[in-house]
Amino acid sequence: MPSDQAVFTLGHSPDPDDAFMFYAMAKNKIDLRGYRFEHRLEDIQTLNERALRGELHISAISIHAYAHVSDKYALMPCGASMGDGYGPLVIGKSPTLKEDVDLRERLRRYVIAVPGRMTSAYLALRLYLGDFKHIVVPFDQIFDAVKNNEADAGLIIHEGQLTYARSGFAKIVDLGEWWKSKTGLPLPLGGNVLRKDIPHSVRHDLLQIMRQSIAYGLAHRSEAVRHSLSYARDMDGELAGKFIGMYVNDYTRDYGDAGRAAIRKFLGDAHAAGYIDHQVEIEFVE
Repeated sequence: MPSDQAVFTLGHSPDPDDAFMFYAMAKNKIDLRGYRFEHRLEDIQTLNERALRGELHISAISIHAYAHVSDKYALMPCGASMGDGYGPLVIGKSPTLKEDVDLRERLRRYVIAVPGRMTSAYLALRLYLGDFKHIVVPFDQIFDAVKNNEADAGLIIHEGQLTYARSGFAKIVDLGEWWKSKTGLPLPLGGNVLRKDIPHSVRHDLLQIMRQSIAYGLAHRSEAVRHSLSYARDMDGELAGKFIGMYVNDYTRDYGDAGRAAIRKFLGDAHAAGYIDHQVEIEFVE
């Protein structure tokens, strides 16, 4: 039984999919086994940077970032955000590029606004394009950067994947669709990690709590979606529910063989291309 001092810092983004997954933990809907959690809500780039410093006990991070923190953290085999045939989008103003043989070459001449160099979306775009010109912009300011001609195109994550058209933009490339056609695998975007200095018996407990929190949200979907709406920027219930449905799925319950293979392929291809300078040793919490 944990002591009263067993308090763990838990970092996740203020997005509806994370809010959905962590709802049961945040609102004590499940047995927390005597542990207490301090929820730290920050954007994914900040969480990635904090993981580099090993600051939080448990955190949502980009799978790309895991390559740089695998010495400090192990991946939980649940809580994944994977796009199965869909994912981050490159968008531009309408009318925009049509899919053709010159698409990559034409995109390489663009300046593309990206939401952070440690995001999985950025790594996926590098795998698709190779080197390209870019500026780093907070994810929720990318539409404005394109609209104001600071960039020719934008790399869109989060709810922008559903709202780009009504904001006056057109899709150029869906990176999840491209990755699926190339590999037959889902595109691994985000995951949850646990610090390796936590004792194995405690790691096991924390993993089970996380699994139960996800299971509770899926079993009480309307209740968990209502909770997540307070974190849904400019999204109504229908749109938030659709977004959650995209990224809280069977891979969230457990990566399974396909999810684990997807992570190995994603990071392995990035290493082979020279975008990650070492072969990543992937350790899962068991």
